[in-house]
Amino acid sequence: MLLERRTFKSVPITSFLLTAIVSLSLMVVGCGRKENAENVSSAATPWHKVDTPPGADPSVPDSLGGNGFEAIAQQLGFQTYTMTDEDKRLLDFEVHKGGQISTTISRFPLSFRPFFFGPNANFTENSHITSLCYESLIGVHPTTLDFVPSLASHWKISEDKMTFTFRIDPNARFADGKRVTAEDVVETFRLIMDESLQSPSMQISFGRYDAPVALSKYLVKVTCKEKNWRNFLTFGAGFPVLQADELKGITGREFVDKYQFNSPIGSGPYIILSEDVKKQESYKFTRRTDYWAIDKPMNAKGNNFDKLVFNVVKDNPTIEYEKYKLGESDYLWFTSRTTEKWVADTTYDALKNNWVKKYRIFTKGPAGTYGYFFNLRKEPFNDIRVRKAFAMLLDRTSIIDKILLGEYEPLYSFYGNSVYENPNCPKVNFDPKQAAALLAEAGWKTRNADGFLTKNGKPFVVELGIIKPLEAYVTPYKETLKEAGIDLRIKFVDGNTLSQNMMERNFSLAIGNYGGLTFPNPETSLSSELADKNDNNNVWGYKNARVDEIIKQYAVEFDQAKRVQMIRELDGIVNNDYIIAYWWKPKGIRLAVWDKFGMPPGRLSTNTQVGDHDLAIMTGWWIDPAKEKALMDAKNNKKALPGDHNVIVDTYWRDYGK
Repeated sequence: MLLERRTFKSVPITSFLLTAIVSLSLMVVGCGRKENAENVSSAATPWHKVDTPPGADPSVPDSLGGNGFEAIAQQLGFQTYTMTDEDKRLLDFEVHKGGQISTTISRFPLSFRPFFFGPNANFTENSHITSLCYESLIGVHPTTLDFVPSLASHWKISEDKMTFTFRIDPNARFADGKRVTAEDVVETFRLIMDESLQSPSMQISFGRYDAPVALSKYLVKVTCKEKNWRNFLTFGAGFPVLQADELKGITGREFVDKYQFNSPIGSGPYIILSEDVKKQESYKFTRRTDYWAIDKPMNAKGNNFDKLVFNVVKDNPTIEYEKYKLGESDYLWFTSRTTEKWVADTTYDALKNNWVKKYRIFTKGPAGTYGYFFNLRKEPFNDIRVRKAFAMLLDRTSIIDKILLGEYEPLYSFYGNSVYENPNCPKVNFDPKQAAALLAEAGWKTRNADGFLTKNGKPFVVELGIIKPLEAYVTPYKETLKEAGIDLRIKFVDGNTLSQNMMERNFSLAIGNYGGLTFPNPETSLSSELADKNDNNNVWGYKNARVDEIIKQYAVEFDQAKRVQMIRELDGIVNNDYIIAYWWKPKGIRLAVWDKFGMPPGRLSTNTQVGDHDLAIMTGWWIDPAKEKALMDAKNNKKALPGDHNVIVDTYWRDYGK
């Protein structure tokens, strides 16, 4: 859970459904289909165990979701999404299927379970697994934010917005060939609500529903216990549907143990094969040529690579960078730890010869929340004056100018780069004089022989666990704190241990990174109800009565403009409580790419945010055979490709709709 790492999110998987229309595996359209767009053999798909005839079970009548349902859906009160001319325009490009794409990742997954399904499953690695291997009932359109089909072809919302009915697409199949049915939804929900799953955030989110009921093989109904504008979104898009046959008779605890380093069966376009998992070294996703929705119009231009390869390079950005330069990785995302390489390393052969291209891509993705996280449960950070002083002792301007070479800008909000940011959040900047006054007011007045502040005879000592590559950014802070009389003791720990310590609240000060959301969900990270529980995203132990009140009001407000104002108020309150000493955000998503790929408009998805590029790249790009051949010939002959090596700036999505 470290700066600019692929880390856990503050909500369930809803945010990961907001990917580009040109790269969606999770957005499908409720129209007819052929049995498959490709010739599939059991030898090529060893996961396929059951041959189920296409279409609906003929024993199910049309009124209960069987064959002919589409013709009567509207009169039964159901709705769906129909592709627009703009959708077709966005999809007007050619792709190529096949090949593989490889990248590096700085840690091996702590589990291979779907996102938020138990301890150590709330990291971005798990969100990748969920988005690629599983599907929810519905998705969200990336530009209009309309609901779109996924496993459910149609849905019905009651007039009082308290009851939802979903019609499962009769063509939907799990990877083993079995039908997806209403029973799978019912059984997945049961697992989610089993407390032994150890996922309190999920149980809070889904505790607002009665248990769903299967009305037929293809119709499932759920009733809400309380009104909430997120209810349809959360239930429809908030969890992956697992197979009932695998879940029956097991508890949450048993599920956690059973699927630690393997995954339950899914219905998505990719699968992880056991032989492709090398612990602590690498893992791969294999494209399913028998994927049930492979020829849906919105899927046709996505999920193009046969293999997606993640090679683990533990907490060593230098090695990751060298692997990219050697061509062992197909692309590299530049973080704060490789900014110097981005700016200064411009003479290596691959760049000089235009074999690689550098991109600075701007999207509409929220900035997320990065910085020093304070544990409010423990001294000294249970005192707001100390927290504010620590924020004032962080000289971000100097770090950005001298270490980050001007490639970043300060963060000031929980909801940066979004309409939810409160413009009046305190602009906390470097102010050692004011910090000293605050510390004195908090009782830290005198210094000992070593020059450190003392209180009740004890020196001011704070321990901070970090991974080695972050030392360059923490050392200036350590020196500034020392001048202020604070002994910051740095402890080097691997990333997985740090993440686990935060989940178990075993820290006083930590470097944290939460991704942002298109639809904020403050309940999962700021609710007082979670403050004293482990394994959830309120790692600070934050409690505020007014914030809890706003969270409740926000939940039942169906007017988006009013919700924006509520979150802005909440943002102001949280930031005036100084639970974070903010770091910085990059100026665009910076990538270097070996020049063999075709890319959709905007190159990434509409709402891709910093650190979430992998999913957009791996589901949206493809191998361009002509470019691949040209690159190979140029490398073999040691010749340059046409063009220059200037950075390509892409503002397609930032400008979209203007």
